[in-house]
Amino acid sequence: MIHIRSPREVEKIRRSCRIVAETLQLVADKIKPGVTLIELDTAAEAYIRRQKAEPGFKGLYGYPATLCISIEDEVVHGIPNDTPLEEGQIVAIDVGARKDGYYGDHARTFAVGQIDESRWQLLTRTRECLDLGVSAAQAGANVGDIGYAVQQHAESAGFGVVRELVGHGVGARLHEEPQIPNFGQTGFGALLREGMCLAIEPMINMGVKDVYTRDDGWTVCTADGKPSAHFEHTIVITANGPEVLTEYETN
Repeated sequence: MIHIRSPREVEKIRRSCRIVAETLQLVADKIKPGVTLIELDTAAEAYIRRQKAEPGFKGLYGYPATLCISIEDEVVHGIPNDTPLEEGQIVAIDVGARKDGYYGDHARTFAVGQIDESRWQLLTRTRECLDLGVSAAQAGANVGDIGYAVQQHAESAGFGVVRELVGHGVGARLHEEPQIPNFGQTGFGALLREGMCLAIEPMINMGVKDVYTRDDGWTVCTADGKPSAHFEHTIVITANGPEVLTEYETN
């Protein structure tokens, strides 16, 4: 079932989105060589709980942590541990929060210290894919328009678009209909309507599109071992176009 959210519901989702945006910025400020993944996770959980919210991922489907932290060839769902970050890596961090019964969901990929040009190109292109996907989320358009915008921009640079993992509706549950693939055709898929809240999240690989899941049952990695990037915003579709709810505000 696809939900059309009332203004009251959108405001609740907006509050949760503000919390995840602030959490991710707090974590971003701590990213440097030598910092462990569990340190980042601990800081994120503490901040979310100080906002009188709950970590959106912890315990969901049995997931054990607050953040999903995925390094280099890990696409998504990496479990935080005592591994330290290293100079030159890229690290994707995904965070969710639930407050007053509604979720927010947000992800960014960061450079650890100085990274090489190929990784910068991957991060830049993936963020551009997110921006294009968001721009395509117009009332009256279709889900396929979002996927088409992402796919064309990624593949035109020679990057692989992950097929097995998708964006989704967001609301009283973290994952709701419709699914939002990062590939598709214009004019196909569910109709986008004002009041829909969606998580758009390109997962783009430097090499092939293919992925596999490690024996831990969670960590998804690229099949060729090349790096992957992940960016995600939660948005609401309005009469004036898509509004990003997870944009970090400094004021």
